[in-house]
Amino acid sequence: MNPGDRVRVDRADQTYEGVLLPSSDAEQLVVKLDGGYNVGVLREDADVDVLESGVYDIEGDEPDEGESSTIEFDEDLPTISLISTGGTIASTVDYRTGAVTAQFDAEDVLRAVPDLAGRANYRGRVVANILSENMDPGIWQELAHAVHEEIEQGADGVVVMHGTDTMQYSASALAFMLDTPVPVVFTGSQRSADRPSSDNVMNAVCAVEAAKSDCAEVLVCMHGSESDDDCALHRGTRVRKNHTSRRDAFETVGAEPLGVVDYDAAADEDPEAVRFRREHAERDSVDLDIEPALASDVELVKFTPGMDPAFLEYCEGKAGVVVEGTGLGHVHTDFIPTLESHVDDGTTVVMTSQCLEGRVCDRVYDTGRDLLDAGVVEGEDMLPGTAKVKLMWVLANRDDPAAAMGEDLAGEIQERSVPWE
Repeated sequence: MNPGDRVRVDRADQTYEGVLLPSSDAEQLVVKLDGGYNVGVLREDADVDVLESGVYDIEGDEPDEGESSTIEFDEDLPTISLISTGGTIASTVDYRTGAVTAQFDAEDVLRAVPDLAGRANYRGRVVANILSENMDPGIWQELAHAVHEEIEQGADGVVVMHGTDTMQYSASALAFMLDTPVPVVFTGSQRSADRPSSDNVMNAVCAVEAAKSDCAEVLVCMHGSESDDDCALHRGTRVRKNHTSRRDAFETVGAEPLGVVDYDAAADEDPEAVRFRREHAERDSVDLDIEPALASDVELVKFTPGMDPAFLEYCEGKAGVVVEGTGLGHVHTDFIPTLESHVDDGTTVVMTSQCLEGRVCDRVYDTGRDLLDAGVVEGEDMLPGTAKVKLMWVLANRDDPAAAMGEDLAGEIQERSVPWE
């Protein structure tokens, strides 16, 4: 037996079936199971049957150093820029190690997701190679500049490949920093490429189709259901990741998604594959512009019963604070003097709600009225994370941040909060 063979390994009362991987330990067998996970078994305890030889060419699966594919330009196709920040959507499996390796430039992405070929002309660009939990405002700014440059150089659309955990924050940041005449589509993968249930191919294909559409907004494109039928298109300032591992983890809060991409239609290159269900900015309806400045000294604080007042006291001297309050936007009444003191010292304090639906209204109960008297700004129905990103932006770009927080700048505030399913 050799690495790359498909094997069945019997050990005691357990049986493992998958691809044999190289092992750094002569005493161990390493098998990649069909579900994508690796298992190690002591050789002396195992009975091994080779089911099929050479299923994978271990020496040939990874390109040689310097090797690249050629992307031929087709003047009849639109040009889509693929920008990578990390994540698993364009990853491939290195069968010598069993690991999943992220791919970056356009050639790498087409190797990893060959279904993208023939849909567009592609340009590849790397902004970062990080876990999405390590994303920060400085990288948001680099990303905004990169997207701006790609559009300025003639890209008909941009796809940003991003880890899913903080994608909603990055999408919000670009929505505020950029006026874009073409679609800017964030996409990612909940499950890596070596798992049979991976969503990387479908999400990538649908994101490219969305980037070719008539929309001129920052979007998030991810599975619309657990099935492989369509991807939902969410407005970047209204989307939230609501599940840790489901493929349809992302949802538009307070409304249906802006649109949908029918995967089967997209696979057939049907021009009607992308359908928008709600009003949106249309391609070329705005001029390209960028305002990338951000105030980094902004905090998001979640109020909970019994919370240590020191959390709010820590915010003394901050440029801005977003409070995630209860219900209509409340905190313990003993915290109101502290918030008022922060406002008096020049901190912009914005109240949002922990509730997933509805809007803040501090005019109903005494606590809310006291918060308004203290100078706290109502956050309307903004998502708390979006409110933090928006406050970072308005503090750096608007003369009256408190007033700007009450304005709908990028679709982050809805005119009405109504029940939606």
